[in-house]
Amino acid sequence: MGTAMSDSPAREAQQPPYSPGLEGVIAGESALCLVDEGESGLLYRGYGIADLAEHGTFEEVAYLLLLGHLPTRRELKGFSEQVIGQSLVPRPVEAFLNVMPQGAHQMDVLRTAVSILGMTDPDAGDSSRDANIRKSIRLLAQMPLLISAAHRIASGTPLVSRRPDLSFAENLLYLLTGRKGDDQANAMAHVLDVSLTLYAEHEFNASTFSARVTASTMTDLHSAITSAIGTLKGPLHGGANEAVAQMFVEIGHPDKAEGWVREALARKRRIMGFGHRVLKNGDARSGIIQRHAAELSRICGDRRWYEIATVVEQVMREEKGLYPNLDFYTAAAYLLMAIPPALYTPVFVCSRITGWCAHVIEQQSHNRLMRPRALYTGPSKREYLPRDRRT
Repeated sequence: MGTAMSDSPAREAQQPPYSPGLEGVIAGESALCLVDEGESGLLYRGYGIADLAEHGTFEEVAYLLLLGHLPTRRELKGFSEQVIGQSLVPRPVEAFLNVMPQGAHQMDVLRTAVSILGMTDPDAGDSSRDANIRKSIRLLAQMPLLISAAHRIASGTPLVSRRPDLSFAENLLYLLTGRKGDDQANAMAHVLDVSLTLYAEHEFNASTFSARVTASTMTDLHSAITSAIGTLKGPLHGGANEAVAQMFVEIGHPDKAEGWVREALARKRRIMGFGHRVLKNGDARSGIIQRHAAELSRICGDRRWYEIATVVEQVMREEKGLYPNLDFYTAAAYLLMAIPPALYTPVFVCSRITGWCAHVIEQQSHNRLMRPRALYTGPSKREYLPRDRRT
């Protein structure tokens, strides 16, 4: 029995080219982000990622992605006040967090909490652009609270509230670790802010694309974000920084790093934090976070994680010709901050929620339902036999 279309060369010739994983396929237009290995580098609405990470704040980047331009001082102050004012968790979500199953995956908790938020949002029945921007700001404000509350309830530690005198990154660090105010905490919050800027947007990655596919049905914004969170949970997408941290902890000391990596490679074990589907010649974001991880290591007086990372990177360059991606040195920085590794991917959500929401708004502003085709690989048309004639 032949395979699909094997008896129809003319029909085979009419099939469009097939790219596994949609690699290199242009699936839409966007004015939000340019991912380029050339001179342009990574741009958010035309602004270079190095400039945004060096001179801006995550709140400015969030405003830029959601509202289309860098804010004035007055606009940024108003935006920050909006985020603080929306930092509330509705009672139905609180109730869910208090009955979530013991040992539930933090991304499962976050996905379900966002779905409940979609039902309780004040603009639940309104999918206009203005309403979606308001929903996006609420989600940005609610993410740190959800992550902190879920983790603290699961670990039996007291809940803490967001502080109006702290920036977004300072609040996130405080909610997750209890650190604030001292020199080390300030340095940690700065590096965390940089990492949030670097994670905020990256074109049609898997989670963003799933959000846009969902949004293309003209469903509500929270449904699209729920799709994105479910996609990000997968270890091939959002769990890499957590896996890198686990690797560093397993290595334990810089003196053991080279032998550990060479043995792992000999056993065909995958070394996480290297390579990228699009960025074949290195990730500009990695160099930025590496510099900040090195400085934070100096300030904290603890170079163990950073030195392990540099040895692992050197061996991977020598043996595989691979470059680290953003997740690699971010893991070293987050270990210094004492953020629980199980929360690394939820922290990613705190940042990428801005890019996701911006893509949902953009998709629905000039929408076309996404409906690709599949290359059929099943049998050719077969005769249907009645049950009593089948052998």
